[in-house]
Amino acid sequence: MAQMTRRELFPGVWLRAIHTEKFKSAYLSITLMAPLERATAAENALVPYVLRRGTAVHPDMERLSAALDELYGGAVEPVVRKKGETQCVGFVASFLDDAYTLGGEPILESAAALLGELLLNPYTQDGVFCPDYTAGEKANLLDRIRGQVNDKRTYATLQLTRRMCREEAFGVDKLGEEASVEAITPASLWQRYQNLLSSAAIEVYYCGSAAPERVEAALRSALASLPVSENRLTPECQVRLHAEEQPRVEEEAMDVTQGKLALGFRTGGVTCWEEDYPALVMCNAIFGGTTLSKLFLNVREKRSLCYYASSMLEKMKGLMLVSSGIEFDKYETARDEILAQLEAVRRGEIEDWELEGARRTLIGGHRSTLDDQGRQEEFWLGQAAAGLDTTIEELCAQFETITREQVAAVAQKLELDTIYFLKGKEA
Repeated sequence: MAQMTRRELFPGVWLRAIHTEKFKSAYLSITLMAPLERATAAENALVPYVLRRGTAVHPDMERLSAALDELYGGAVEPVVRKKGETQCVGFVASFLDDAYTLGGEPILESAAALLGELLLNPYTQDGVFCPDYTAGEKANLLDRIRGQVNDKRTYATLQLTRRMCREEAFGVDKLGEEASVEAITPASLWQRYQNLLSSAAIEVYYCGSAAPERVEAALRSALASLPVSENRLTPECQVRLHAEEQPRVEEEAMDVTQGKLALGFRTGGVTCWEEDYPALVMCNAIFGGTTLSKLFLNVREKRSLCYYASSMLEKMKGLMLVSSGIEFDKYETARDEILAQLEAVRRGEIEDWELEGARRTLIGGHRSTLDDQGRQEEFWLGQAAAGLDTTIEELCAQFETITREQVAAVAQKLELDTIYFLKGKEA
C-alpha cells in the first residue's frame, strides 16, 4: 500500500512523497507555480526549455544525455502546464528505481542532484542565458504556439476559453503570445528566471520505493542553493459567475471541412472547494464526460448530429466546456440538442444505468490513476495548486454516495456563458 507524506523543505517549497513498491521506475518532478499573466506567460514558458539545454557542469544536450545515461537511461523533460489561473513550469524526470539497480546502487541522490543542477545552475554567457539556446528555444516555442491551430478540436476549446475569460487570467494561453515570445532577450529571460526562483511557490513530487526521510534529504541537498524567500504563495484562482443576460456567440471562419461547436458554461460558483463538487463531477460524467453520457449516446449515436461530443470541467475555475464536431449546416440543431440533453439532467431524467455507469466509470478512472506515475503526479499537482489534500480514494468514496437529486440540483446552477463556432469559409 502506498504511503504519502508532505513536508516543507524550505519556506514555500513543498515535497509530496509517495512511498510505493509498485513501479520499476521512480518519478520526480519540480514545478514552479506562478500567477498566469499575459505579461509573463511567454517568458515563464520558455524558462524550462532553455534550462534543459545545458548546465554549468553539463553545458550542452550531449553531455546532459551522457549524465542521464549514467542514471540507467533516465529522462528529464521540461513541462508547462496550467492549473486554474496558475502557470506551472518545471521538469518531470523518470529513472530506474533503486530497488532494481545492479547491486542496489542508489540513484535517487544523483537524479535529484541533476534536477537541482538543471534548475539552479544553468549554462550562461556573459552572466545571462546563452543567446544561441535562447534563440533556438524561442523558435520552438513560436512553433508550438502556432501549431495549436493544427488540432482543431483542441483549438476550438482554447478559443472558447480565451473569449469566455478574455478579462480573466484564465483566458491567457499557458504558452504566452507570439509577440511576447519575439520580444524576449537572453537578459530579459534571465531576469524573469531570477524572479521565478525567488518568488514562485515550488512543488516537488516523488513516487518510488525510497523512504520519505531519504527523499527529503536528497531534495534538501539538491535545492540547497535556492534563494530563501518568505513570499512564496500559491496563486489564487478567481471564480466568476455568469453576468450577461444572453450567452455571447463568437464565430470564426477557417479553411476547414468540419465545424467545431464549443459551449462554455459557468458552474454557478461550484468549484473543487465546494461541498457539491463531487455531484458536479458526476453531472459532467452523465452529461458528456464518458462514452455512456447523454451527449455521446443521444447527440452523437442516436441522432448523428456530431462526429464527437463531450464535456469537461475546469475544477478550480468553475467552468464546464462542451466540445463537438459538426457539419456546418447542423449548427442550430446540434446546439439545441446539446442544451436539451442538459435540460434532461436538470430535470433529473437520469436512468439508473446512466447514474451507476457514470459512477463506476468515474471511480474506475480515478483508481486507474494510481497505476500511472505521470497521471498521479498530474493529479497531485492539481491538488497542490488548489491547496487541497483530498486523495483519490477519498474522492472515490464521495462519488459512491452521490444521488440523482444532487446531480440535478448542481446541473440547475449551470449557465451558458459563451458559444464558439469554427465554420468553413464561404465558397
